[in-house]
Amino acid sequence: MDKAAYPLAQVLEVKKKRVEDAEKLVEQRIKELDREKEKLKEVEAARDKVLQHFTDKIDQLRQKFDEGITSPEIIDSKRYIKIVHEKLQVEEEKVNKQKEQVEVAEKSLELARKELAQKRKEVDKLRMHREEWWKEERNDRERKEAIEQDEIGNVIHLKKMREKLN
Repeated sequence: MDKAAYPLAQVLEVKKKRVEDAEKLVEQRIKELDREKEKLKEVEAARDKVLQHFTDKIDQLRQKFDEGITSPEIIDSKRYIKIVHEKLQVEEEKVNKQKEQVEVAEKSLELARKELAQKRKEVDKLRMHREEWWKEERNDRERKEAIEQDEIGNVIHLKKMREKLN
């Protein structure tokens, strides 16, 4: 008897393809997250550089106070420190925005991973169904073969009985 084809084979193949696509999406999301984290490191480094410059200028002003400084020099130093402080705030804002981008990328990755897990469950369920289907198919075939063997045995027995009677 020919082996019957699994009736949901095409569905299983489609679901396997969806798992592959979901795996590719997860890989893509991981790369995106890595890029966003790298950008975060870059903007943090830029901010830290401005912060260091800011603290250096504050320290420099304090040192000038200790040495004795004129009023116009104080005003110029304060103006410059204010400009550096504004630049520091801009850099801090860039860091905050990039942190938000990292969070968005992390959430996107988490969602992609959940979808992948769901799609894998669907494939696993279909595989289990296929195994059960094959077991039932094999049992049906064995039952039919047993019935056929019984019928053949009965026919042979009846034939022998008729031959004895003749």
